[in-house]
Amino acid sequence: MEVTAHHRLFGGDLKFVRHDSAATGTSMALSVFTPKGEGPHPVLVWLSGLTCTANNFTEKAGAYKKAAELGMIIVAPDTSPRGDGVANDDGYDLGQGAGFYVDATEAPWGPHFQMESYVTKDVLALISEHFPADMTRVGISGHSMGGHGALTLAMNHPHHFKSVSAFAPIASPLNCPWGQKALSAYLGDDQSAWQRHDAAALMAQGKAAPFDDILIDQGLGDQFLESQLKPHLVEAAAASVGQKITVRRHVGYDHSYYFITSFIDDHLAFHAARLKSRI
Repeated sequence: MEVTAHHRLFGGDLKFVRHDSAATGTSMALSVFTPKGEGPHPVLVWLSGLTCTANNFTEKAGAYKKAAELGMIIVAPDTSPRGDGVANDDGYDLGQGAGFYVDATEAPWGPHFQMESYVTKDVLALISEHFPADMTRVGISGHSMGGHGALTLAMNHPHHFKSVSAFAPIASPLNCPWGQKALSAYLGDDQSAWQRHDAAALMAQGKAAPFDDILIDQGLGDQFLESQLKPHLVEAAAASVGQKITVRRHVGYDHSYYFITSFIDDHLAFHAARLKSRI
């Protein structure tokens, strides 16, 4: 692990890190905020959206003052493998910057686009080894494509994640252009393979049962709300199985980090309350 930058803020430490990933076969970047104190501290993994890097949340979300108050580590990995030898696409919604947090099986993506394994194996192992983290108290959150990733990874890996929330998530990739393009490219045309990467489908199967509540914030001024995000689908799926889910809709808010920074403290408090008592 190489620390490429180190900053002190709110009594804690923010490190920009680069490390070799066994899952992706590439060098990967992430940021880690550690609050003051010996720990071990609860951990929140943040997954960013399309076109983002490890820096977007780190520099724009304004999360670290609240994280310091709560004594919480925040980990923000990159959204895909990158580099000259890594497959890419001319579109912003496929390839580098658009890993969708799945393990790709199709060429040319398969060799490096193993983002589900990267987050659930490599990132968690790195945090466990190098930071004062309590790995029995890990939550996950994210925005847009990262909100999709947070929901699906939590439901597929409840042994790793004890709390989950999302901002403007892609609620049902099977039913939107972003998801259909990415999942067909990464996983092939057989939509049965897509089911475990669709939050609404997983919810309808009862996969959210380990979580007492799931918090989702959605801006009503979001330009992608009707065409890509469709939170009503995950709400309906939750209702069909009696799963508690809290979807808060906010008039005038868009898809940007101005929206995220407005409500990030609520999400940190949501996770802290649930991770505090988890063992």
